[in-house]
Amino acid sequence: MIIGIGIDLVYIPEMSHILETADAFEENTFSEGERKEASAANSKAEYYASVFAVKEAVFKAVASHTKEKIFDFRIVETKHAKDGSPHIVIGAELQKLLDEAGITDLHLSISHEQDYAFAFVIAERRE
Repeated sequence: MIIGIGIDLVYIPEMSHILETADAFEENTFSEGERKEASAANSKAEYYASVFAVKEAVFKAVASHTKEKIFDFRIVETKHAKDGSPHIVIGAELQKLLDEAGITDLHLSISHEQDYAFAFVIAERRE
């Protein structure tokens, strides 16, 4: 059963501007693994825009089902398989929130179009 849906759209040039002007943004927003993947990406701004969209989409799909209604974006980590397909890494902190919310699975899709990165997340509870 679907219990949450989250979508987010990020303007890549704005992400580029933030990366250039906000000193601690990368460390305060992205996991160590994401920062490592970003350093190897063709476009750091495009990479960060897409994984930031994932963080926002997960927040929208999950947070309303939790007690605190907030969480640190760094616990939502996006990784990419060799074929480029994205998935959300479920670490201990995120798993705790998912358990609290009754969520068993997160499904993810990311897309890019010109200057935009888009993420769509479905939060599911298996019956």
